[in-house]
Amino acid sequence: QFSHRHRCASSSREQPIFSARAHVFQIDPATKRNWIPASKHAVTVSFFYDANRNVYRIISVGGTKAIINCTITPSMTFTKTSQKFGQWADSRANTVYGLGFATEQQLHQVNKSNVNKGTDEYRTLGN
Repeated sequence: QFSHRHRCASSSREQPIFSARAHVFQIDPATKRNWIPASKHAVTVSFFYDANRNVYRIISVGGTKAIINCTITPSMTFTKTSQKFGQWADSRANTVYGLGFATEQQLHQVNKSNVNKGTDEYRTLGN
């Protein structure tokens, strides 16, 4: 799904698991409470698996800018906070990302995709 200009975002060793369009948010670093949109519109968020390194990555590019380039680590927890929204903390980027999907099924696919095998857990809150 990535055009030639996005190839630098993922190496040839990485296999795409799935892609979905989502609204990407980052937590406001000042308040640690409010969400700030990372893009004006829904963007493609792609989930990759690198078999050589046994790691998962989440990548999203808006225009020419990487919005998310996150390696999933065992200490991360992807938390479903509503029917169509999930979030996780990326300590390397020192931020919390949020993904708002158009459908509950798209969010459910994050769990089904095995991305969470890279994390200790997948939690569901507030159903």
